[in-house]
Amino acid sequence: MWAFCMILAMALCHLQGGQGEGQGGQGEVQGGQGKALPDIGVNWGAIASHPLDPPIVVNLLKENGISRIKLFDADPWTVSAFSGSDIEVMVGIPNEMLKKLAKHKDDAEDWVKHNVSKQVKGGVNIRYISVGNEPFLKSYNNSFVGTTLPAMKNVQRALSKAGFGDQIKVTTALNADVYESATDKPSDGNFRKDIADLMKEIVAFLEENKAPFLVNIYPFLSLYQNDGFPKDYAFFDGNAKGTDDKNTHYSNMFDANLDTLVWSLKKVGHPNVTIVIGEVGWPTDGDKSATIENAKRFYQGYLKKMANKKGSPLHPQTVVTYLFSLTDEDQKSVAPGDFERHWGIFSYDGRPKFSIDFSGKGQDKMPVAAKGVIYQQKQWCVLKRNISKKNLQTSFSYACLNGDCTSLGPNRSCSSLDAAGNASYAFNQYFQISDQSVEACDFDGLAHIVTENPSTPTCNFTIAILSTGNILKATPHLKGFLIGFILIFTFFL
Repeated sequence: MWAFCMILAMALCHLQGGQGEGQGGQGEVQGGQGKALPDIGVNWGAIASHPLDPPIVVNLLKENGISRIKLFDADPWTVSAFSGSDIEVMVGIPNEMLKKLAKHKDDAEDWVKHNVSKQVKGGVNIRYISVGNEPFLKSYNNSFVGTTLPAMKNVQRALSKAGFGDQIKVTTALNADVYESATDKPSDGNFRKDIADLMKEIVAFLEENKAPFLVNIYPFLSLYQNDGFPKDYAFFDGNAKGTDDKNTHYSNMFDANLDTLVWSLKKVGHPNVTIVIGEVGWPTDGDKSATIENAKRFYQGYLKKMANKKGSPLHPQTVVTYLFSLTDEDQKSVAPGDFERHWGIFSYDGRPKFSIDFSGKGQDKMPVAAKGVIYQQKQWCVLKRNISKKNLQTSFSYACLNGDCTSLGPNRSCSSLDAAGNASYAFNQYFQISDQSVEACDFDGLAHIVTENPSTPTCNFTIAILSTGNILKATPHLKGFLIGFILIFTFFL
């Protein structure tokens, strides 16, 4: 009954003009991807006001030949969407759950029962579980230092008890700051002094269980955090001066960082632990270096490197890699920087931002866009013309606080807008996040709804998509119809 209701809701919304072009009449972007490299996967985070529905994402991965996905939690609806798809899944356990799982073995067994056993029996190919996400970041002030490894052990023990110990491996996603080099040379690399003993225990646990060391490496962040960082060193085209270390030349930062990890593992006596890249990528907005051109250059170089089966000097074999990220997330924290909401290879609605060849052959072609995406009505909220701008700054600030204005400002995609354009952009972001509610386009009488697309060649005024979770909220007139239908259906059942 509920399935029928949801199908009916989506169908009616489709017929009401929410489908299709959405972004200024551009239509659906078609691509021509073949099979992606077997070692390539993608991260998919859903910290977004209107995330794509999981079945759409599964199809998007299939259409682009991608056979691995890394998730940040184990949401049942999301994970179950991969049933029968043959896509290898890594599920995550959020940091806030570590204390509970570390303290109680029964809770770990219960988690495995509901989030692993049930899904695997339902046809989901779960391969890894990441217990925690970058739990040893210095900004966490040791909050998870005492719980991460015990939680990993309890989950692995629960997996073994459930009969999945050989099939599914437990790891934890670690930021590259868990190791360091005082000279920036890989050979001086070692695990951070404050967590050195813990890291040695974790590495021993990983090797004992034949699980991978999962590390996130971001050349972009090195460039972002240091104005003196040589830009070419963040890419893979050999234009950087590079650095030398023990008769080894490094032409890019990624290789040097990876080999710093190799040295760190060697120094704690576990040189043979498998390394997997949990996150690597390049954002497209929110900073002067976060551009589509730079993202394209980065991915082209990295994928070509993988296709040529070239690892780093000390790790010559290629590594399984999860690109970050599949789609933009408009509600991520911007504490690290405004670019945090723009890591997607695809935009929020599953449209590719730039050409990328997942096979690593370097062909200049667009990926296949997501199919079946339903947009809300073709309408935007903008600043009224020829009106007093009293209280405009207050309204603008409110819209940005509750919406997403990270594309505004110098060296951003919407830098060409004037003050009125900035206000319109902010108002529309809030309006779309609020499911185009009429009340969300007022701003003390400063704004109104229009049907003419205000986008510019470089600045896109978005239209929200319909996620299954907010279909009823987005169409209140349909809600009454469905409630009536349910009552009638129930009465005659």
